[in-house]
Amino acid sequence: MKINVREIVLFGLLGGLMYVLQLMMEFLPNVHLNGVLIVAMTVVFRFKALYPIYVYVFLEGVFSGFNVWWIPYLYIWAPLWGLTMLLPKTLPEKVKPFVYACISALHGFLFGILYSPAEALFSGLDVNGWIVWMLRGLGFDAIHGVSNFVWGFLTIPAIKLFEYAKKLLQIK
Repeated sequence: MKINVREIVLFGLLGGLMYVLQLMMEFLPNVHLNGVLIVAMTVVFRFKALYPIYVYVFLEGVFSGFNVWWIPYLYIWAPLWGLTMLLPKTLPEKVKPFVYACISALHGFLFGILYSPAEALFSGLDVNGWIVWMLRGLGFDAIHGVSNFVWGFLTIPAIKLFEYAKKLLQIK
């Protein structure tokens, strides 16, 4: 995965955009545009979408502290990226918005489950404690999934914006 200077700049900006948008929406618990951005970047940049994703993860650690809460961020966005990578490139245009919204929603609904192994490990939870921890978070996961679904319909405009940037910067 060779990367050139234009891509370094673009991916740095996209990772920074993810971080800034996350901060701007922080007053709403589990409501953000990360799902939209990750799905759109993956559709357009494929494997290279991992660069801005991990710029975002790094910025989260730099500005919020590299602590145990941050460790799941090293893997938690990869399932969304991976699921998007598995989508056929030839999805019918009419179903794309719904499929992208559903993928983003699924990640939101499963966020607590994806986060929970690290939480259990670092908090010393037994199986019962782990289950209780996940059950207590279901409301937040519901908010996360529903908001990701709603925001997910912005994926098509984000894809068009990223395709324009890719063309403008002559990125392959």
